[in-house]
Amino acid sequence: MKALRVLNNNVVLARDDNGQEVILTGRGIGFSSRQGKPVDPALIVRVFVPADGRDPDHLSEALALVDEEILRAVVIALDETGIEGRESTRPTLAIALADHVAGALDRAARGIAVEYPLRAEVQALYATEYAQAQRLLAAINERVDPRLEPPEAIALALHLVNAGFATGDLSFTYTMTGVIHQMLAVVRERHGLSVSQESMSAARFITHVRYLFVRIQQHRQLKGHESTIGQGIRRHYPEATRTAQQLATVVELRLGTRLSEDEVSYLALHVARMAAETEPEAQAHALVPPEGHGATG
Repeated sequence: MKALRVLNNNVVLARDDNGQEVILTGRGIGFSSRQGKPVDPALIVRVFVPADGRDPDHLSEALALVDEEILRAVVIALDETGIEGRESTRPTLAIALADHVAGALDRAARGIAVEYPLRAEVQALYATEYAQAQRLLAAINERVDPRLEPPEAIALALHLVNAGFATGDLSFTYTMTGVIHQMLAVVRERHGLSVSQESMSAARFITHVRYLFVRIQQHRQLKGHESTIGQGIRRHYPEATRTAQQLATVVELRLGTRLSEDEVSYLALHVARMAAETEPEAQAHALVPPEGHGATG
């Protein structure tokens, strides 16, 4: 790879062998790089490949503004924990994490404690990201001083969740978290369920809704007109469909987006699954996912 622009000692904008602009990070990589000359591969810790039309120059400048040691700690921690390999298409994740860690370190140095109000929701709704965040926090703490307190894993988890969306800030993720929590409450109330968020059906529901929010963000909802599969779901699960329509109202009120008929139908299927898991008499009915449903998450 050849250097195009040296941002600082740890960040270089380069062009790879395929002609694509990439961002390279590594301790001292900028100090030893010269414009138009090959970059020493031994110094490369992370290769960021900007995706979705993001401007490499802008992203490299943003990375260069982050404290060098904090960026290094975050980048190495992401690799050590297996969250991201040596090559990444998410430079905004590293930027957001490093920015958060910088603020958290400043608060810790001044003795300011922060209590995150979404702790219970994050642990329940995003168990995978929370577990990753705990490992990430431990790896970061090996390289920073003062050490960050355990509650910071909540914020790191939210950044990991947010990385799946087009938006660059956490506002949509905060809203999504509240909406999922509200939707589960509606299901429990309407069906008198005590289903745990750790149950298989609830986990599938949460995953489905998260992918639903991705589709909403990308303006790619499932078919706008009700398909044959959707009609079948509505016919077989009328009560779950009524619940799903209420959930669609929640989404429309909170996000300003009207769900398509098929999106409502697939919500109904997941509601029916949760009801079947907690109502033994309903378990006699086979809840087989319709063909092609795997794409909904």
